[in-house]
Amino acid sequence: MFDDSTLRSEYAQVHAAFTRMGNDEIRARAESLASAYLDQGVTFGVGGEERPFPLDIVPRIIEARDWTDVDTGVRQRVKALEAFLADVYGPGEVFTDGVVPRETVLTSPHYHRVVAGIEPPNGVRVHISGIDLIRDGQGDFRVLEDNCRVPSGVSYVMTNRPAMSAALPEVFADHRIRPVQQYSRNLLAALRAAAPSGVSDPNVVVLTPGVYNSAYFEHTLLARTMGVELVEGRDLVCQQGRVSMRTTRGLEPVHVIYRRIDDEFLDPMQFYPESVLGVPGLVNAARAGNVTIANAVGNGVADDKLIYTYVPDLIRYYLGEEPVLRNVDTWRLGDADQREEVLDRLDELVLKPVDGSGGKGIVIGPAASREELDELRVKIHADPRAWIAQPVISLSTVPTLVEQGIRPRHVDLRPFAVNDGDDVYVLPGGLTRVALPEGELIVNSSRGGGSKDTWVLADPSTPADPKDAVDEEADGPEKAKSMRAAAPSVLTEDGGDL
Repeated sequence: MFDDSTLRSEYAQVHAAFTRMGNDEIRARAESLASAYLDQGVTFGVGGEERPFPLDIVPRIIEARDWTDVDTGVRQRVKALEAFLADVYGPGEVFTDGVVPRETVLTSPHYHRVVAGIEPPNGVRVHISGIDLIRDGQGDFRVLEDNCRVPSGVSYVMTNRPAMSAALPEVFADHRIRPVQQYSRNLLAALRAAAPSGVSDPNVVVLTPGVYNSAYFEHTLLARTMGVELVEGRDLVCQQGRVSMRTTRGLEPVHVIYRRIDDEFLDPMQFYPESVLGVPGLVNAARAGNVTIANAVGNGVADDKLIYTYVPDLIRYYLGEEPVLRNVDTWRLGDADQREEVLDRLDELVLKPVDGSGGKGIVIGPAASREELDELRVKIHADPRAWIAQPVISLSTVPTLVEQGIRPRHVDLRPFAVNDGDDVYVLPGGLTRVALPEGELIVNSSRGGGSKDTWVLADPSTPADPKDAVDEEADGPEKAKSMRAAAPSVLTEDGGDL
């Protein structure tokens, strides 16, 4: 909100409004906001327990000119990652030309040889992505990691906005904020565009692991706002290379599956044989070209944090461009010289497992004990490919209401991108995650983090993006009902109506 002691112009009206309100009213509105979220069931799961998702009452504001760089950089990155995935599961020219060592890809736990050669109908593998960004000490956005498998969190972007407009109506009305409610419509259009060849009216479903998944709230919200069925693995059946959905009227064909299940549990015939979450034969149906899986199986190789270190080179190689958004400086511990330097500086750096997610396994050197560093040293020596190192980045802070009052707390940003094969659309705003404990650098909800509504201000001199257009009825039950076009209800195994 401040640059040194100078109030930033984009925060002037918010600052004035909060000053007028005073602490008591701010607290009262924050409590009302929290109660509304609890009543609406906006939750996330930790260890099987559903908890309200904390939404801070102070918005994060991003000016139009800053968002232009984010939008351009995310589009660029998604296009490069798409080209990389098509290459590694296809001709492998990136290996032949020496851009990425073949061993680096083949040793990734998320590289799945079983899907090599599968060509998506419209060439899209990364239908939905979430690119995690931070702002460094100079105020520049940098990429922290890529999420091309099953990125989550967009439901909170969609629910934060109406909650904040109700909590701060006078503040909201004073700003020209780009909308976010159109996300489901753009996502559905991208999924329909990915339908198998020859299918003019595809049947799209959202595949969930079930009610005990931490992101189940999101699965239900997206299915409802897109007007499509929410299914579990037991609701689908593969026969003769085609996927069908069990309904009260018999089997109905399924053409596009927006899956929210990890690769390893998606098809017990190809991966974990004991999985009861997936659908036997699903990968073969995709190979036959009869169903599209979004995101594609095997995308996790692009999420590998070791591959992350090569993405700037991939942008230059595939697109012939310089990266708009820079990576955080990173050491590859598979390199002997870099490993030696890192081992000498373990107490100064952040160590991350290359296949980790949700903040799991991260060791922040300055905050670690001698015993933790000694244990980490042993792990690095045993499997250096499994780790990368980065400097401790002083994440930017945003004013946040905590028990002690409004205090600075560290944040990151996850913009969501949707690729329909013709264009990459970046949702204006994305999910700002905030680390609520003082001094905490890990913002994940599983580590006690919360979220902020991210306001991207519109540039009055720039024509509006047509994909920002909002259908006022898009989130309503009647709209969803009409989009389903009287599709038959899905049955669970015990006959219950989903």
